[in-house]
Amino acid sequence: MTEIVATTPGLYPLPDWAKDDLSDLKGHQKGDLISGDEGGEIAAAYDEARAEVIERQQDAGLDRVVEGQLRWDDMLAHPLTVHDSVETGGIVRYYDNNNFCRDPVVEGDLSADGGDVAAELDAAAELVEEGLQAVLPGPYTLADLATDEHYGDDAAFLDAVADFLGSEVDAFPDVETLLLLEPSLVENAPGDGVDERASEAIDAVASAADAEVVVQTYWGALEEKVHAHLLDADIDAVGYDFVSDHEQTLYNINEYGTKDDISLSVVDGQNTLVETPAEIRERIEWVTEETTNDFDTVYASANTELFYLPVNKFEAKLDALADAADLEEVHA
Repeated sequence: MTEIVATTPGLYPLPDWAKDDLSDLKGHQKGDLISGDEGGEIAAAYDEARAEVIERQQDAGLDRVVEGQLRWDDMLAHPLTVHDSVETGGIVRYYDNNNFCRDPVVEGDLSADGGDVAAELDAAAELVEEGLQAVLPGPYTLADLATDEHYGDDAAFLDAVADFLGSEVDAFPDVETLLLLEPSLVENAPGDGVDERASEAIDAVASAADAEVVVQTYWGALEEKVHAHLLDADIDAVGYDFVSDHEQTLYNINEYGTKDDISLSVVDGQNTLVETPAEIRERIEWVTEETTNDFDTVYASANTELFYLPVNKFEAKLDALADAADLEEVHA
């Protein structure tokens, strides 16, 4: 019997009180971006906000609980922007939406650098007894969002980013799932040769994890060759964006197959309209009925990070995802 696991891709909006408090402490709003070096009061505010969003996920009944990534002012670029070998450049548009990050300019070796994300997960692990899910940008996306002024070769740079992320994963506490967010596989699809190297880089990060590894793609469907190469990586599931492009996504799965587990993006992470649990469950069942696979596990998730949403809508979507996983089959 297929298990439905309710989860999210993380990167949550700050609680409203935290936006005000941190704005006063840092002298700017979240999104105006910081260096990652927080003082005692700022660190305490993030600790309190982390505890709040973890408790909210647990209250909703999500099967996987994320740390929340509330400190990630630079969004998916965050793990690099806090690295000692990276100079944070000017503010650049985050893909084609109205969110921005600082350009991480790599000026030296991307050696292991203290485990910034691991420290966040250590704090989360104290609050989550089971079902902790780690979130990282995938290596292709993180390399795509950065500027290389050190390695001088795209392939070498991608390998270095993968090694860096692998060192982060090595420092993680025990987690049940590792979610690698790879929107650049869609937004800036790798060409011939690069698609294979991207898969190998993902494989390298996944191999460092003692957890189920899901690679979530979004903002559209994967190109066919990119999808085929991604399946070569030793990962447990691919995440497919059924919000942005369900037809091509379904074609890819039926034409090229997929893993025994699958992650389905069936909730819109950028739209304030809240899906009902029945609507979410119907979307899950539609995919499983329209494919030939008999999946062991279906991860039900939003298609994008959730920082785009007002807090009340974000919380409502958590509830809907959790409730959808608990519903009896709506087409029974």
